[in-house]
Amino acid sequence: MDNKYINIYNNLVTLTRNKNIYKEFTNQDTFSHRLIMLLFHFAFFLQIFKKQSNSKSLQNMYDFFFKRLELSIREKGYGDATINKKMKNYINTFHSILKKIDEWESLDKINKKKILFEYLDLNLD
Repeated sequence: MDNKYINIYNNLVTLTRNKNIYKEFTNQDTFSHRLIMLLFHFAFFLQIFKKQSNSKSLQNMYDFFFKRLELSIREKGYGDATINKKMKNYINTFHSILKKIDEWESLDKINKKKILFEYLDLNLD
């Protein structure tokens, strides 16, 4: 596997491990919430760098990211059928996030929070 993008991936994972993120939104710090936050971080990364990088480079980063994610899930001991189903769901969720954050800069704080809460399955209360 090409390790050209390992530092980017590791930095995104490190950002996702910041416990302050979860204190802001929920008392829960679950694998599911961490994964959603990792997908958000990666979506923002691609959003910013799509203007500065060529599409081949971004596609390579996308492929690397999801291969690493799959390897991480395999390390948890899931079987092939489960992994394939989970990866399909994660990729669909990621593409959904990409669509929602397309206009992120123009959204107000409340709408940004609504988007995050939607994916984290939380109430706005």
